[in-house]
Formats: sequence, C-alpha cells, structure tokens
Amino acid sequence: MRIAFLGGLNEVGKNMTLYEYKDSMFLVDCGLAFPEPDLLGVDLVLPDFSYVEKNIDKIKGIVVTHGHEDHIGGLAYLLKTANIPIYSTKLTIGLIEGKLKEHNLLSSAKLNVVKPGDHVKLGDFDVELIHVNHSIPDAVALAIRCAGGTVVQMGDFKIDTTPIDGEPIDLNRLAQIGTEGVFCLLSDSTNAERPGYTESEKKVGESFDNLFRRAGNRRIIVATFASNIHRVQQIINTAAALGRKVALSGRSLENVVAVAKELGYIDVPEGIIVNIDMLKRYPEDKMVIITTGSQGEPMSALTRMAFSDHRRVEVGPNDYIIISATPIPGNEKTVGKVVNELMKLGAEVIYEKMYEVHVSGHACQEELKMIMNLVKPKYFIPVHGEQKHLQKHKLLAESIGIDSKNIIIADNGDLVEMSDKAIKVAGTVPAGKVFVDGSGVGDVGNIVLRDRKHLSEDGIIIIAASIESGSGYIVSGPDIITRGFVYVKEAEELIEEAKAIAFDTLEDRLMRAPNDIMAAKTKVRDAVSSFVYERTRRSPMIVPIIMEV
Repeated sequence: MRIAFLGGLNEVGKNMTLYEYKDSMFLVDCGLAFPEPDLLGVDLVLPDFSYVEKNIDKIKGIVVTHGHEDHIGGLAYLLKTANIPIYSTKLTIGLIEGKLKEHNLLSSAKLNVVKPGDHVKLGDFDVELIHVNHSIPDAVALAIRCAGGTVVQMGDFKIDTTPIDGEPIDLNRLAQIGTEGVFCLLSDSTNAERPGYTESEKKVGESFDNLFRRAGNRRIIVATFASNIHRVQQIINTAAALGRKVALSGRSLENVVAVAKELGYIDVPEGIIVNIDMLKRYPEDKMVIITTGSQGEPMSALTRMAFSDHRRVEVGPNDYIIISATPIPGNEKTVGKVVNELMKLGAEVIYEKMYEVHVSGHACQEELKMIMNLVKPKYFIPVHGEQKHLQKHKLLAESIGIDSKNIIIADNGDLVEMSDKAIKVAGTVPAGKVFVDGSGVGDVGNIVLRDRKHLSEDGIIIIAASIESGSGYIVSGPDIITRGFVYVKEAEELIEEAKAIAFDTLEDRLMRAPNDIMAAKTKVRDAVSSFVYERTRRSPMIVPIIMEV
C-alpha cells in the first residue's frame, strides 16, 4: 500500500492524502490554507492537484472526514478539473453543497451521504467510517482496508466523554479494529505538545452561564469560529434561559447555522434568532450577538466592529464582549489589536484563558497515547501539524512502545510505502502550493510574489520616453513617475538628476544601436538603479518604457 501526502504536513491546513493499492486510488479530504502575511494579495492556498489529475482514471472517490475549511475548502477547485465522487456525513455534505453552489458546481457534483458504521467500496479499498468528537459535529475517523492491510486515519479528533450532541467517540470500534490488526495509524498532531486531556465542550457552556449573568444589563457579543456549531448551540441555550434574543453577524456563520438548523444539528427555539438588521428594535440588555472574527481577521465582523466600520453594530461602553477562541499561532498580534480597539471604545472584553471560554477540538497527549494503545498499529505516521508537533507526536509513540524505525515523519510530496517488512519513503510526488488571487487560480507564482514584495518594500520608478523610429532620436522624455519610493514634491532635485542620467544613458545607447530597444531599456534601468541606490540606499523596482513613434 502507498500513501501520498499532498498537504497537511509541516503546516496547519490544506489537508489532502492519497491512498494507492494496485490500480485503485482514493483521496481523504481536500482542504485549503489561509495565506501567511508574506503572501501579499493571495486570498487562499490550495494543494497542488497535478498528481491527482495525472492519475484521474484510477481515483475512485474522495472521503471527507469533517466540514472544516482545511478539509473541504479545496473541493470546489478540484472538481472544476476532475468530477470525483464525494462521500461524507450529512452535515459535512451540507456544508460542501454550500461551497459548490458558490462555484456553480452543485448540479454536476456526485455527493454521497454516509454515516458512521457505513462502509464505502472504492476499487480495491473498503473504507469504514468511525464516529469521533471534534469542534464540529459529524466528524469521522476512517478504517481503510485492502488486501495489503488496514490503515486507520483519525482525521481531527478529541475524546469528549460529555459531548454536546450526546455521542462520545466510538472507542469500542477503534479497539475492535485494533484487535483485528492495524498496519498503520495516521493521527492528528495539532495538540501533541500539550500534556493531559482536552477539556469537554460542556465546560464552555458552564462558563457562558456565569459570564452572561455577570454581564448584567449590558449587551453581550460573543466571537467564535463559524463552524463551531456546539459552541453556537450553547450560546443560544444560555441566551434563551436568560430571556435574550440572538443575532448572527458574519456570512460564514449565517451559512453554517442555516445548514445545521435545516439538517437538525442545532436546536433553535422559535423566535430566538432575529435578523441583525432589526437590532435597534430590541433593548441592549435583551440581546446576544454571535459574530465571526475571533482570530482578528481583517475583514471579519468583529474587526469591523472594533474599528467602527460595521454597518449595523456600534460598540460602546454598554457592551460585554467574549472572545471564545484561542489565537492560532501567528495571530496573537492581530487578536491583541482588535481587543485593544474594542477596549478603547469602552467595552469590557473577556479573552483570557482563566475564564474558560474556549476548549480545543484536538486531542492532547494522554488522548493521543490512548488511541495508539487501542489501535495497536505496527507503523505510525503523525499528521496535521508543523514539524515540532510531528516530532513531539513521534516521541509519544515511542513512549508507548512503537519502534522508532516503524515511525515515519513525512513531508508534503512524500510517497510512503508499507509492506509486512518495512515502512519507507519510496519517492516523491508533486505537492506544492497553488495560490488563489481573486478569480485567478495558480496564475500567481513565486516571481509575482517576489515582485509584490519588492514593490511593498521599495516602491516603483517608471521611466517613460519616446524615440523616433529608425534614427533613435529622443522625441520626448524621459519622464519619471514614482509610487511608494519618495514624495516627489520633497525630492525634486533627486528626480531631476535621475531624469538627466536616464537621458544621457538612453541617448548614448541609441547613438550606438538605434534599433536595439531592449538593450537601451537595460542600460537605463541599470544606470538609474545605481544612482538611486547610491543616493538613497533603496532599491525600487525600475520599469523603463520606451515607445517608438
């Protein structure tokens, strides 16, 4: 059996795994990642689908573990090139339908609803779905069987013995599969650095009860992840118990709640949810606003509230704001900035861990070890996390007795091969990053990003001149236009000197070779670049434009 990792290793997001046995292949998940700050202008990051497209005739389907963006966000982009059947649970398929509808792909998509306990036959593979707990309902692990052996892929999970939906993780089934014999375990490494157990989601509900009462007559605003349906349910329950109405702010939140309500995954008492447009019709002490933006995202509802840019919600001293999330690593500064701005507007903001307003959806060390002990794999591959998470998970596996030579820390693009004798990286497959910028997919690469970085750091100088065709005589210019380099009115002398250098260089070059426009452009660029760096110690992008008339 072979496993190709197309995303989700040494990173957080864009999870995508391809299984191969004989002439059969299938995919697990197809997610996206959100861009790092250095990916200027990029909206989304997708896995590289080229290996999938190359083997499209062998791929029997995609099995999706749950409905988070890092597991379903890339599906619409993949289906535009390859209409592969999709299998997942009811809520996950409901969320996928919303994604495909936005891309006008819903009518042609092959969507199949399955439930925990079901088996999906995909060529030489039999895939069994196993119920697990996560921060979104209907999450599953997978037992993947073929003649080569059984692999268990856990997806994102935690062990919650008091879950909101009343269905704990199916440890019994995992143990049964473990006794049957498991070749390899792929397990979520997100919280591999955290000791102990992850708290139950019910703990957050108890905190909401206490904090909502403490809010008194103030309006309550709660920021959370749009997909955390259990969290939204608990906010609604607490609001209803205290006689408050609930308004939703944020398109993704509204969409997820609508799908969850329609499919019966969230219980909303009649009349409890009111339209955000009707906010002013209700007293502030009778309102709870649930909003997106718990990570300080620039365009999110909470950020717009913080900077007084929200069309319907004006934050003031009578607001009690709860940020029910922990900043994802790297987001601490943006979250802190939003908190500061909200406080400047006079609101009280609850965001500290001591108030227990957030619990993780991922397993901590003791839960990870419990799964390994139940599944009893011969081989182990830690997945879903940065290198430090994968390495820590490897140490946990060694601590329960898994031989280090039977553990692979893979990278995106690795093709891992397993047999009775050994597990090894047998080769590599294409597994880079594809950038989505506006409506363009893949048309922004490293060269474009390098140019954007250059422009953002040093600005641009455009040198425009017209020459007579044939003779090379300079008819007009050179004129110089700058953006992001210097304020022209305060640097007239510098600009005039640059013009003179551009004129002399252009004239000299055209006298020697009147028809060699490319060489003239290069000489002008080099001369002005040297002059500007010598005078300013800056290296703006220099673009000569020479027109023949």
